[in-house]
Amino acid sequence: MSSFPYEAMFEKQDMLERLEIIVSWGHYDIRVLRFHLTSFEPGKYIDFHNHAEFEFHFIPRGKGRVILEDSPFSLSEGMFYLTGPGVMHYQEASADEAMDELCLHVDIVQKRREDVDPWEAAEAEECMEKLRHWPLKPTLDTHHAMHCFLEAYEAADKKYRGFYTSIKQAVISILLKAARAWDSGDTAAEAPVRDMVEHRYQYAIQYIEANYNNNLTLENVAEQLNISARQLQRVFRSMNESRPFSKIVEDIRLSAVCRKLEESSLPIEQVAQSEGFSNATYLHSVFRRRFGMTPASYRKLKQTIN
Repeated sequence: MSSFPYEAMFEKQDMLERLEIIVSWGHYDIRVLRFHLTSFEPGKYIDFHNHAEFEFHFIPRGKGRVILEDSPFSLSEGMFYLTGPGVMHYQEASADEAMDELCLHVDIVQKRREDVDPWEAAEAEECMEKLRHWPLKPTLDTHHAMHCFLEAYEAADKKYRGFYTSIKQAVISILLKAARAWDSGDTAAEAPVRDMVEHRYQYAIQYIEANYNNNLTLENVAEQLNISARQLQRVFRSMNESRPFSKIVEDIRLSAVCRKLEESSLPIEQVAQSEGFSNATYLHSVFRRRFGMTPASYRKLKQTIN
């Protein structure tokens, strides 16, 4: 038997992500986007990026480091940290030792309900308030939230009776146990499954929208989904053949440029670089091809109308 208790989770890495897991808790809906164990080879890193949602990072084995905004921290077995919406972070395994990471990535949306148990609503609100003001530094997993990942995986893999409810409970347990760290049989029922092509497409779009002004490549977006660049190309093609990766990135960047041209008086060169274009000359070429006018002409037109 392996001395690493989470080893089994490498066998079906995307099993939990294939389930459409939506947890209603108090006045919130928690939608699970990523829920898996991954491994960083020695020296592997993921460059600075951010998400529009919350992501819990637990380290069950190995060591490395994380940079949260501009603060570096060492990571070792038994630690975890949280990255909330818009938090830039960099992850890296030690040069001489691999680092494993249990990841729970959730989109949390407020949803008022009339018939919620007031105690549940209060506990959920308390936890969400903690998430909103989470310290940007790692800490120890003192309440063993990591074990909930294995419980959820085993429940899904063995199809324990009530496994879907168990997984949802595990999600809430991870949130609660993480928050506390800062407080000193067979069933024929099938869980709903998501359309993985559409899910990956929407996740990729969300990631691009959060990072469009960085140096985006097909490869690093695919890495976020734990699939190959070729698989991601097929996802884009199946959703809309006329909008490959490069066109999507260009569309998002141009939309951001248009907003900035309308709302600010920043120099075109600064607008170009802030929205992901290498320089004003390149932006001028792309913009003129797309809109039939220069960025300066567009700004003048829009500001005259407004």
